[in-house]
Amino acid sequence: GTTTATVLAQSIVQEGAKAVAAGMNPMDLKRGIDKAVDAIVAELKANARKVTRNDEIAQVGAISANGDAEIGR
Repeated sequence: GTTTATVLAQSIVQEGAKAVAAGMNPMDLKRGIDKAVDAIVAELKANARKVTRNDEIAQVGAISANGDAEIGR
């Protein structure tokens, strides 16, 4: 999650800087990034599912803790 987001953000910044250096309008770049973010958020919301049971919550915690079920509780 966080690692993926960091890698994606770094890539967006690097490629965006290259595009602007090559003459792209920075506002067009921003509008494009905004459209991409909106599309990704919509897709994530469409595929999300509610986690309500304690065992499901513990499982999410364990995944976030690198598979450590003890920390996940």
